Amino acid sequence: MIDLETIDRVIAEGPYEPTWESLSKVRVPGWFPDAKFGIFTHWGLYTVPEFRNEWYSRNMYIEGYPEFDHHRETFGPQSEFGYKDFIPMFTASGFDADEWLDLFARAGARYYFPVSEHHDGYQMYASEISHWNTVETGPHRDIIGELREATLKHGLHFATSNHRAEHWWFMGHGRDFDSDVRGAEADAKGGFYWPANPEPDNQDLFSVPKPNEEFLDDWLLRVCELIDNYRPEMLYFDWWIQHNAFKPYIKRLAAFYYNRGAEWGVPVIICYKDDGMAWGAGLFDVERGGLSTATPYVWQTDTAIARNSWCYTNSLDYKNLAELIVTLVDTVSKNGNLLLNVGPRADGSIAPHDRDLLESIGRWMDANGEGIYGTRPWRLAEEGPTHAADGSFADQTALEYTAADWRFTAKDGSVYAFCLNPAGASALTSATFAAYHDGIRAPFHGIIAGVEQLGAGPVAWERTADGLVITPAERPGTEANVPIGFKITIA
Repeated sequence: MIDLETIDRVIAEGPYEPTWESLSKVRVPGWFPDAKFGIFTHWGLYTVPEFRNEWYSRNMYIEGYPEFDHHRETFGPQSEFGYKDFIPMFTASGFDADEWLDLFARAGARYYFPVSEHHDGYQMYASEISHWNTVETGPHRDIIGELREATLKHGLHFATSNHRAEHWWFMGHGRDFDSDVRGAEADAKGGFYWPANPEPDNQDLFSVPKPNEEFLDDWLLRVCELIDNYRPEMLYFDWWIQHNAFKPYIKRLAAFYYNRGAEWGVPVIICYKDDGMAWGAGLFDVERGGLSTATPYVWQTDTAIARNSWCYTNSLDYKNLAELIVTLVDTVSKNGNLLLNVGPRADGSIAPHDRDLLESIGRWMDANGEGIYGTRPWRLAEEGPTHAADGSFADQTALEYTAADWRFTAKDGSVYAFCLNPAGASALTSATFAAYHDGIRAPFHGIIAGVEQLGAGPVAWERTADGLVITPAERPGTEANVPIGFKITIA
C-alpha cells in the first residue's frame, strides 16, 4: 500500500525535485506530437440517472436545480435515496473493454484517457485507500484495469484522468437539508461523501474553506496509488488543482510521477489547464476550445461530442461530424492534439449515435490521416475569413465555415491543405498558392509538382492569379460539408 514515506523516498531518489525549476525540465513524450488524436471517456456512477450532465451528484442536493426535482420525482427524497444508493444500480452489464477499444482504434485514436475518479469520489479501479470503488462495490470489476489492458492490446497509449480535487466541496450541499449526506458518510474520513465541505467560490484560487492537510494527503495518496498500479503515460487533472492549497502537493505529485516514469523508462507527463502548473512543467491543455494561431510548443484541446455534457444523458446537444472534423484539423494545423470525449451509457454500452460519429471519424481518418498523423504546422496555419476563437469554452456555438476556409499541415516536404467546408463545389480555390502575377507575390512563392486528394489520388489543378484551383474527386457517402484534404507536392 502506498504511503507518504514511499512518496517522499521516490521523490528524493529520482532526477526530478518538487520545484518548478526541476519539473520544467520534463519533455513531452516523443509519440505525442505524432499521435494527434485521442479519446476521452466520462463514465461512472454519475451516469446512472442519465440526466443533464456529470455533475448530477452535486446538483441533486441543491434545491431549485432540475436534478433536485428530478431525483425526488424519480427516486424519492434524498434522505431515503441518496447518491450512494446508485451504486447497486451501477452493474456495468453492457461493458466490454475490448469492444470500446475496437471502436476507439477504428476511429483513429492513438491514445486513450478514461476518467479514473470524478468529483463524486467513486473510484473506477481497485484501491486500498477507499472501499468506495468498482471492485468492492457496484459492478465488482476493475474498470480501469480492464481498460488499460484493452488499450495496450490495441496498440494505443494508456493515460487516465483524476478529478478528485473538487471532492473537497462537491457533496457539501447535502448538509443543507435532510439528506443522506448528513452523518457518518460525510463526517468521518473514509466515508463516501467525506469531507462534504461548504462549496467555496470554486473559481477563486484562494477561496475558503480551503483543503486541509488531511484531505490533501488523501488526494496525493490516491493519485500516487493510481500511478503505481496502472502506470499511465499521461495524467490529466481538472481545474481545481489550481487552488493555492494544492501548490506544494501538485509539485510533489509531479516529482513522484516523473521519477516513476524515469524508473520505468517510460516518458510521462501531466496535462494541466490554464495556469495549474508552471509553464513547461506539464502539457498545456485548453478545455472545449483552442488557440488562434500555430505555436512552437505542442498542446492539447479536450472537448466532447456533445456541447452540454461530458457523460451520456437523455438530452445531449450533439455536434455533427463536420464540426468535429473541423476541430481536429484546426487543432492539428496549430500544433495541437484533439482529445475527444464520448460518454458511454450507464450500463457500459456506447449509444448508437455516439458509435456512428466515431465510426465516421474513423472513415475520414482512413482517407485523410496522412495529412494529420505525424505532421507539423506549416509556416501558415490557415487561410480564409473564419477563425476559431482563442481560449476555453469556445465550442458552445458552432462556427459557419466556407469553401474559402483552409488549414495547412506539413510532412516530408509536402504541404497538406484542408478545405474546411467544400460544400459540394466543383472547384476549390486556395488563394495562398496563387501564381505570381503582375508583380504580386502570393504567400507561397514556389513550384507545385502535383496535387492529390487524400484517399482518392491525383486530381486536376491549375495555378491562377486567384489561387490554386483544384477539381476535387467525388466522395461517395460523405457529407458535402465535411472537410476535404489535399497533398501538395513541392518541386
